[in-house]
Amino acid sequence: MLEINKLTIIHKNDNRRLLEDFSFVLNPLDKVALIGEEGNGKSTLLKAIHSFDLVNDYVSIKGTVNKLGHKTAYLHQELPLEYKYLSVWEYFNTLPDFYELNPKEIALTARMLELDKDIFYDDRKLRSFSGGEIIKLELAYLLFQKPDILLLDEPSNNLDLNSLNFLENFIKTSKLPIMYVSHDETLIENTANIIIHLELLRHKTMTRVNVYKGKYIDYINERRRGFDRQDQLAFKENSEWKKKEERYKRIYQRVDHELNTISRQNAHGGQLLKKKMHATKAFEKRLLKEKEELTEYHDEEEAIMLKFEDVEVPNNKKILDLHLDKLVVADKVLSENIDLKVYGKAKIAIIGNNGLGKSTLLKVIRDNLKDLKGVFYMPQDYEEVMDFNDNALHFIDPDANKEAATRIRNLLGSCRFTADEMLHPLSELSGGQKAKLFFIKMIYQKSEILLLDEPTRNFSPLSNPVIYNILKEFKGVIIAVSHDRLFLKEVFDVIYELRPDGLKRL
Repeated sequence: MLEINKLTIIHKNDNRRLLEDFSFVLNPLDKVALIGEEGNGKSTLLKAIHSFDLVNDYVSIKGTVNKLGHKTAYLHQELPLEYKYLSVWEYFNTLPDFYELNPKEIALTARMLELDKDIFYDDRKLRSFSGGEIIKLELAYLLFQKPDILLLDEPSNNLDLNSLNFLENFIKTSKLPIMYVSHDETLIENTANIIIHLELLRHKTMTRVNVYKGKYIDYINERRRGFDRQDQLAFKENSEWKKKEERYKRIYQRVDHELNTISRQNAHGGQLLKKKMHATKAFEKRLLKEKEELTEYHDEEEAIMLKFEDVEVPNNKKILDLHLDKLVVADKVLSENIDLKVYGKAKIAIIGNNGLGKSTLLKVIRDNLKDLKGVFYMPQDYEEVMDFNDNALHFIDPDANKEAATRIRNLLGSCRFTADEMLHPLSELSGGQKAKLFFIKMIYQKSEILLLDEPTRNFSPLSNPVIYNILKEFKGVIIAVSHDRLFLKEVFDVIYELRPDGLKRL
């Protein structure tokens, strides 16, 4: 249904290749997950497949995407700003053929997406809806275009657990082929039948793409087994080669010594030694050629390397004693009778349906802790605290001296930022790279109390295990809003659900 032929994508800013000579055929029953580390070009590839016009301002492209007469529909990673302030009715009015749809088509789409059939004429602003409601409205917007192929960029972001279950079912049961980017390992495992893994190797100077037909967990396991087999073979071959090299060195040293000490009167012996040296050098040439043909140890992207150091909060230290009669936003009561006590090294997660005020509650907690030292807040919307015209170095510490700047560069390097990316405007970084900056900053500041709103939403499935581990080992306090199912399982001691009648411990 769609053919990608020798596609090469090069970043204009630093002439760095994101993709090289990539070819792929999308077939009718394919559900394809694009995975890879942050900043590897997953979203760029998805946009390019839909339209080169979406990416021409920052990358150059060679190769072709042949849709063979089929129509793609693209879901943006974030709802575009110009739509957020539209009403639902105004939003759907931007579709040229919306009023040509018959009521039966509209009702069927609404039923499929678990929406009221009259919602498309609602006068409420889109920004007032929850993440789960937004994704359903966006999917309706795409389906009303009658596409043959769906391209979804991070559809699982900002979804509560119920909405994630809906999205999984939608992808699995859709009769359309779907290519999507997601950082939710559970979603990928439950829906994808093809994995496309984009990698940037050797300090982002070489690209590699793996296409695997099968489930995500099978790909990860097979990839690891393949690497292990390759490394075992490389170790065996290199060990044998080194033994030959040692033998060569012994022979060479002996022959060289004999040549240097043989009497000039022994012409015949000298001729024999020269022949031996000739044979020895021929042996060396064979060794060098053999070395070029040795199996190499496997090459994969360097894992991010982060760790909190010198941070520990005493177990009996009272951090928070919060009571709220009402949690209110814009005169609307979202929840009542909220009580939360936090001590010591607590790791507390808050879950709940979209629209109940979890992010608002986290901000209330932040305000209650404003007089404590070592509090770090990571919002869901990065622009709350990030100036996207800034660069990574300045964001971490605008007043850094030479020594501090060196430390920051080392931390950025440990998260696979290139020297160029450290100075790029934040607007040019991927969502995952921006998320890394928050973690680098909290480590740099030696933060003791972390208030995190959906912290893993932009990390790749390959980075997430590292993030889980550093937070699991963290000896301070974590209060986080999250719907990342593996994150909740791996890191937290206590999980609360925010309901209209308060926080309920699960």
